[in-house]
Amino acid sequence: MITVMVVDDNSLIRAGLAALLRATPGFEVVAEAAGGMHAIQRATETRPDVVLMDIRMPGVDGITAMKRILAEAGSVPPRVIMLTTFDLDQYVYEALRAGASGFLLKETQPRQLVSAIRVVAEGEKLFAPTVIKRLIDAYVHRPDVPSAPSLSELTPRELEILRLVATGRTNTEIAAGLTISEATVKTHLNRTMTKLSLTSRAQAVMVAYESGLVTPSR
Repeated sequence: MITVMVVDDNSLIRAGLAALLRATPGFEVVAEAAGGMHAIQRATETRPDVVLMDIRMPGVDGITAMKRILAEAGSVPPRVIMLTTFDLDQYVYEALRAGASGFLLKETQPRQLVSAIRVVAEGEKLFAPTVIKRLIDAYVHRPDVPSAPSLSELTPRELEILRLVATGRTNTEIAAGLTISEATVKTHLNRTMTKLSLTSRAQAVMVAYESGLVTPSR
């Protein structure tokens, strides 16, 4: 059973998401919240596996709430999927760097949303491809982008896998393309993230672009 908290200040969206998950076998909605502060409180009380978090909300926004929830969760933090629309790119970028487990557009189809929650609950990362492409195109060369960590400590194989991750390949696709096992891909990626002091696949993607390892297509 995957436990989920739904956070959105729009009552219709929040109720719709909660109803969808309650009607789907294998899911339990343990909390709903209409704002960031309420979400922080309810996350502490219910310890959900996955949080569906709106980004822009009055008072405490979704990014601030996510940071607090992750910081206060202890050794087993929830996976946070940020729900966004294209006019919120700058917020998505900040959430990406903060370690969100996934990004989905609010118009995502119900079947895709359910699948995404399952994927993220299992520890994988999931991003709507259009969100990632737009983020990279719009923000990777911003003047205020923080300096990326040096990649000099990475081995050639680690650099290769980081590049493939940044271009949107899954672990399975990387393993098939390099003729190695998926476990080996995960090992290299974990070592890469440790060397670069990263906590999520999302952060690894941004570092690959910010460092120039991968160049955005125009």
